[in-house]
Amino acid sequence: MKQFGVLLAVAALSFALPVAAQTPPPAAAVPGPAATPADYILLTVIMRHDQTMNLDEINRIQAEQGFWGKFPPEGIQVESWYIAMGLGYIVTLRVPPARLREVNRAVEQGAWKAFRTEFYPTYDAKKIAETLREQATKK
Repeated sequence: MKQFGVLLAVAALSFALPVAAQTPPPAAAVPGPAATPADYILLTVIMRHDQTMNLDEINRIQAEQGFWGKFPPEGIQVESWYIAMGLGYIVTLRVPPARLREVNRAVEQGAWKAFRTEFYPTYDAKKIAETLREQATKK
């Protein structure tokens, strides 16, 4: 029981004490994070083409599975949709957290077989990168 108390104290201190690697840089050096509303997340879905098939075969599978009617689900906003040559689709969606499962199911039911899929929570850092680039070129 005494060991548990020591572990608890160490855990509490680890959250209370600042760590140099986690200390944020001065406010002037790095702009703050972009605001993200609590009512949605950005989700990037990468659908890699199965290169053992040609485009006609992939399109046939998409049609058979009803891909275009299922993805994205009704009411899910598409932020961007790119085709990367040699890779496939790179789609960023604006998803209310409560509908995340629905997006996953749409991919499972409509995209699997024609694509290998990957999901990445995403945020927009374009303005941050532009500011950092601008600051770096002024030196």
